Amino acid sequence: MEPRIQYAKTEDGVSIAYWTLGEGAPLVDMWPNLFSNIQLEWEAPVWRRWYERLAEKRKLVRYDCRGGGMSERKVTDFSLDTHVLDLEAVVDHLGLEQFALLAVTDGGPVAITYASRHPERVSHLILWCSWTGEGDIRDSTQFQALNALRDSDWEVYTETMAHVALGWSEGEEALRFAATMRESVTRETLQALQRGSEGTDVTGLLPQVKSPTLVLHRRGVPFPDMEVAKRLASRIPEARLVLLEGTSLAPYLGDTEAILRAIDEFLGEGEEAAPAASDLPEGLAVLLFADIAESTALTEQLGDAAFREKARELDTSLRSVIRECSGTPVEGKLVGDGVLAVFTTARQAIECALHCNAASQPLGLQLHLGIHAGDVIREGNNVYGGAVNIAARIASASAPGEVLVSDTVRGLARTSADVAFEDRGEHELKGVAEPQRLFAVREQV
Repeated sequence: MEPRIQYAKTEDGVSIAYWTLGEGAPLVDMWPNLFSNIQLEWEAPVWRRWYERLAEKRKLVRYDCRGGGMSERKVTDFSLDTHVLDLEAVVDHLGLEQFALLAVTDGGPVAITYASRHPERVSHLILWCSWTGEGDIRDSTQFQALNALRDSDWEVYTETMAHVALGWSEGEEALRFAATMRESVTRETLQALQRGSEGTDVTGLLPQVKSPTLVLHRRGVPFPDMEVAKRLASRIPEARLVLLEGTSLAPYLGDTEAILRAIDEFLGEGEEAAPAASDLPEGLAVLLFADIAESTALTEQLGDAAFREKARELDTSLRSVIRECSGTPVEGKLVGDGVLAVFTTARQAIECALHCNAASQPLGLQLHLGIHAGDVIREGNNVYGGAVNIAARIASASAPGEVLVSDTVRGLARTSADVAFEDRGEHELKGVAEPQRLFAVREQV
C-alpha cells in the first residue's frame, strides 16, 4: 500500500513533505539533499523494497528536505540550522517523543547536530557513508570533477553523478536516479544548497553525542573514504563501526541484507523481543491464502529469473500489507508461490485481501485469494490443520483477482465488513471431505 504524503510546517514557514510506513518504534530515515524525492523513490521497486524492509519491525518516517523533492521549492536559505528545522518540523508534527535517526551521506551533519542538542529524543543514531562537513569529501578528485561538470552540463552531470554514486554497473538504476535528480531539483537550487553547506563542520559536536551510535560504511565507495568513517566512530563516545564490502553509496543496492541485519541488531538491543508465531495461542483463526495466478505460464513467458524477481517483490509487498492490516504473515515454507496470513477478525482478513489485490497490479500479476476460519495448530513458525488446507483450496477455486470466502467467514463478517457477498454455491474441494459453500467478495459502490 502506497504511503500517504503529508506536510509539516517549519518554524520559518517552509512546507516539508513526509510519509510514514509500518508500526512500532519510530525510525526517521533522512536524506537532506535535494536529490531526495519521496514519491519517485516509492515508485522504484528496489527503493520500495528497502523501505518496506526497514518498516517491517518499526514505524519508518521519510521526508524531503526544503527546496527539493515533494517539499516546498521556493526557498533560499540552506544553512545547517535550516535543515535541522526541517527534521524538527516532521518529528514534532508527528509527536515523536523519542526516535532513532538514520542519516544517509550528507545527512550526517544534520543528524549529529540534532542528536547533540536533543540527546533525550534520539534513542539511536545510525550514520551511513556519512561525514561531518564538506571538508571530508572536498579533496576527492571525483567530487571536484563532478562539481565542475555540474556547472557546465546539467544533464551529463546528473547521469555521471548517478553512476558514480550508485556504481557503474547499475545501468538501469543509475538512469532512473538521474531522472529523479532532474525532476527533484534545479541546477541553480543545488548550487545554492552547496554554497549553504560551505564551511559546515560538526566535528566539535561529536563528543557531545550521547545516543548509541552505529557507523556503517562500504569500503569501496567513491567518497568519503574509510578514514572518515573511522574518525566518526572514534570521536563519538561508545560508537561502533561496521565496514561492509561494496562500492555503492545507495544502501538499497548491493548486499542490502548485511546492512539491514546490522541495523536490526543495533536497534533491537534492549528492546523486548516480538512474539514469534509459535508464541501466539492456538485455537480459532481467520486464514488468508494468496497465490500468484498462472505462475507456470508466467515463468515460461518471462523466464525463471524475471518471474522469481517479480514474485519476490510481490511477496515483500504482500507481507507489508498483511502487517498494515493487523495480520501475521506465516514465515514457514508453503507450496508454490503462496503467502498465508493469520488474522483475529474476518473483517481484517477481507480488507487485507482487497489491498493485496491492489498491491499485485503494478507488477502485472494477479492473485488467487481465499479466506477461511477454523482451528489451527501452531508449530514453530508455521500453522497446520484442516482450516489451512481449506483456505488454500478456496484460493485455488477463485478466479484471478477474485476474493472467495467460506460460509463461515461470510457469517463472521456479514455485519462488520463493508462489502457484499455473492453466493457461488457449493464446491467440492480437493482433500476436503464435505462440500464448501463459497462467496465472492464485492466492494460496495
